[in-house]
Amino acid sequence: MFTRIVELTTKPGKNEQLSATINDKVLSILKKQKGFVDEMVLISDKEDNRVVGLSFWNTREGSTPRLPTKLQQAKLPSRCPTSRALSRRGIPT
Repeated sequence: MFTRIVELTTKPGKNEQLSATINDKVLSILKKQKGFVDEMVLISDKEDNRVVGLSFWNTREGSTPRLPTKLQQAKLPSRCPTSRALSRRGIPT
């Protein structure tokens, strides 16, 4: 099994909103990917702007970063904290 770890930073106090957005928008995309097993979103109780996403895959190929194209198809709103966080990481949304 393979794990992909994604660390995101959002505006202070928005980590729970970002976590909810990941679960509402991104999880459905991941479930359609070949080899996807499960995902987990962790939020910091000490830093209210940090989120870590873990996704678990059956194969290394499944865990490779193909998510940006799929995120574009999800049409996340530009004001969504996920969009801003991913854009800051250089991932187009």
